[in-house]
Parts: sequence; C-alpha cells; structure tokens
Amino acid sequence: MQSHTALVDGITMRWEETGAGDPVVLLHGIPTCPALWRDVAPLIKGRRVLAWEMPGYGASIPEGRDRDISVAKQADYLVAWMRSQGIEKAILAAHDLGGGVAQIAAVRHPEMVSGLLLTNAISYDSWPVPLVSAVAKTGSIAKHAPDGSFHKLLKMMYSKGHETDAAAEAAFDTHAPHYERHGEADAFVRQAQSLDVEDTKAVADQLPALHMPARIVWGAADEFQKIEYGERLAADLKAPLRRIEGGLHFTPEDHPQILAEEINALIQTVEGG
Repeated sequence: MQSHTALVDGITMRWEETGAGDPVVLLHGIPTCPALWRDVAPLIKGRRVLAWEMPGYGASIPEGRDRDISVAKQADYLVAWMRSQGIEKAILAAHDLGGGVAQIAAVRHPEMVSGLLLTNAISYDSWPVPLVSAVAKTGSIAKHAPDGSFHKLLKMMYSKGHETDAAAEAAFDTHAPHYERHGEADAFVRQAQSLDVEDTKAVADQLPALHMPARIVWGAADEFQKIEYGERLAADLKAPLRRIEGGLHFTPEDHPQILAEEINALIQTVEGG
C-alpha cells in the first residue's frame, strides 16, 4: 500500500491506498493505525482500497492536539476526507472505534455508504473498555508514570487482544512507534479522554432503519467487545454474523483471510444489488 496525505479542512489527513475500482474504506481503532489492515488489503479483489487514519492516531497523532477527536467528530472528518477525494460512495469496513465511526457516518450520510462490515466494533453501550476508561480518568497519573510503563500497558492490550504472542509482538512493533514519536502516554491519554459512549448510543435506534448490505465478523472470545454486541448489530442491520470461535479482539491482524473473505462477499452483494 502507498501512503498519501491531503489537507482537508485544515487537517493533514493520511491514508494508505492500493488497487483500483470502486472504493472500500478501511477504518482502524485504538491503539492502532491503518497498518491494522496490512494483511487484509492485498486480499480485497477488484477494488480501490483506502485505509484511512483518524486524526489524532498513528502518524496523525499531532493532528489530534487541540482538536476534537471524539468518535462522532471522526465521522465528520471521514466524510470530509471522502468528499475531498471524490469518493461519493464506498463500502466501509471497520474495527473497534472505527466501527463506531462507520455506524455514525452511515446513519448521517447513508447515501455515501454502499455497504458496511463491522468486526469487533464499538457499539451501543459497549465501550469505553475499563482499561481505557481508567487511563482517561487517571490521565495525570498515566502521563507521569515510571519510564517504560506505557510500553507495558500497550503490550498488555495487544496481548489480551491477540491469539498468539507472535501476533501481539507484531502489533506492538507496528503500532507502538507512532506513540514513541509523538508523545507516548500523552497521545494515548488524549485519545482515551476523547471517548464518549453517547456517540454510539445516539445512533443506536437508527441502525435498524439503515437499508444497505452489511456483514458482521466477530472474534467470539473477545474480552474488549463481547460477542453479544456483534449479535445485536447483526440483528439490527439484518446482517449475517460470522463468528470466529476462540477469536479475540484484533481480528484484522489475527484473521486477515477471514476478514478479506467477508469483505469480498460484501462486495459481491453490493454489486449484485
């Protein structure tokens, strides 16, 4: 995938892109970046694939300073970026916080979303998870924690969310350097303190009214986002649910083949519709 940037409404926005054709936009969560989808994107067939980076995350951490980076606001940023790139309509495939961004964007701008795939996504009242809430509440402590403890926190999150030590280590090596370059604990605390469950609760009752193809993929053993929320999303969106038995939170990194299969199946549904 190739890295791109564009100035959109005064924000330097970044994304990774590959392929050609109608667009599929991939959305990440916390504490990750577009590289979450690094093994999925090459498997998506016949489409222009764009992995967008939320302002305030990844290499775009500096763009989050003194700016609203809530999930609801990220939906506004996403739509503004899509319009800036001439994307009138796209399939959105989203994980974790990105799933909340996708739901809000789909409710606010259904004409811009041709299909929706959610995997271990925040929704309803499923978030913030206790660990992230604790960081938000004790931000001043986290900011002045002993040297190295922030790395331990990140490693713990990846370890609890991945099925193997190797996958957790690869995630740390992929995503942690952005925090190292851009303020470490300060950046994570800023992300955590931006989170408000009211953002997804505000659109929850409108999800059943969305008339677009959707698919749900869920690591059924996820401690961060419980399978019950995946089941609820599947019911509200009238979408098939693919359970990954024993799967944990970071499904795009642990199960790229399954995610790609489901995105390709969604593409076929959209094209058939």
